[in-house]
Amino acid sequence: MRHAFFLPLVAVLAWPAVSHAADDDAGRSWQAGDHHVHSEWSVDWDRSTMPPTPIRGGDSSYTRTHNAQQALANGLAWMVHTDHGGPGHSAVTRDHAWPALLDARREVPGLIQFNGMEFDVPAAEHVSLIIAPGPDEREQLITIERDYSRSEPVQGSRDDGQTMLDALTHMGALSPLPLMFINHPSRTATAMGRWGDVEPDELRAWHATAPQVLVGMEGAPGHQATRVHRGLYRNADAPTMGGFDQMTATVGGIWDTLLSEGHRFWITASSDSHVNQRDGGSDFDPGQYSKTHVWARRDADDILDGLRHGRMFAVTGDLIDALELRVSTDGEGVRSATMGDTLSLSTAAPMRVTLRVRVPASANHAGQHPVLDHIELIVGSPGNGNAPVMQTRVFGASDWQVDGAWRTVSWVLPVPAQGGFVRARGSSTREVAPLPDVPGEDPWQDLWFYSNPVFIQVAR
Repeated sequence: MRHAFFLPLVAVLAWPAVSHAADDDAGRSWQAGDHHVHSEWSVDWDRSTMPPTPIRGGDSSYTRTHNAQQALANGLAWMVHTDHGGPGHSAVTRDHAWPALLDARREVPGLIQFNGMEFDVPAAEHVSLIIAPGPDEREQLITIERDYSRSEPVQGSRDDGQTMLDALTHMGALSPLPLMFINHPSRTATAMGRWGDVEPDELRAWHATAPQVLVGMEGAPGHQATRVHRGLYRNADAPTMGGFDQMTATVGGIWDTLLSEGHRFWITASSDSHVNQRDGGSDFDPGQYSKTHVWARRDADDILDGLRHGRMFAVTGDLIDALELRVSTDGEGVRSATMGDTLSLSTAAPMRVTLRVRVPASANHAGQHPVLDHIELIVGSPGNGNAPVMQTRVFGASDWQVDGAWRTVSWVLPVPAQGGFVRARGSSTREVAPLPDVPGEDPWQDLWFYSNPVFIQVAR
């Protein structure tokens, strides 16, 4: 760990108990997208010159327009352009990547396209930085990259934890607010639970510094097409699990710990597309394999609102295409809340957890109709030590109700005495707990979905 962090958890935990009114959801539906996509402006560098000279197409040969066309063809409603930085890359962003974004928006008008970058985190690794559309979106990104990106200086170093906290403080004062999601958080881990460039205390500190800016992480990292190191998690002792990062895939692990502490911290799935497997790369195109579905209107601001507030689920291989997770009172006077919301409940009566998921009518990109094998409901609450208290229940096909393409399960259980959260996941495999991924496995035969949580607050 490279920085001592102060964690103001009281501020994090003091979150109002809310549930969305029906009017809030008017016009909303599931909007699939991808927040981590590279183009030819993820440049390489000729370091024989000073300053280094950018080499167009160094990390990807695709134009931003090409990526947008692929995203639209694969059923996405939105996408974020997130090219790498480097020494003086803010000038590339200003002079090349920004005009390319305007071209892509003009040439692919059916796709909502966000300005962004894969920001090089000082004293850590990478995040997807998403800029809200508006008159300042160009300058916002250029300024953040120029003043705070770890790799931007031509000489000297910015590789310290305080610079990231300063960057988040700066972003937290902007209007409209940007968004950040941690990319491939455990890719540099050395074993299960032994962290590398991204540590749990860093996640806590970053989120506490700007809780409406840095709001989550990739649950399912990109680079899923490689048959050698899925997700490019190259350490055999710290692989992905069912294509998901160990921080997310381990029940009672880091994500559940953060949630039990009250952090509103969400997960996503992305392609991290550089070079598609058909062109000799290790990636899928945007939307080809991984999707983040956001409950929102087909509107850039509402999609950002859904991402910011956890109204979304992550899925691979189009295992499902719609999800409703609801926690409610059980009995008369029903009150309820869904993903991203908080429901205040008394411990005097049980709560009901209901999950509905929809199986797609059409085949996925591999030409398959994956079969949902099981669903798991997961309830977490604060523990007496560092680990949360977890309860789970698994439902197979004989346990759920079928209504056309919809599958529904329900679980009535006591309200956790200290409050907590509810989330869900499911798979095409028979693995209740996803196994570590191994070289050679077919990602299309190992599909998962993960919801984001509903929070429970105990009424006093």
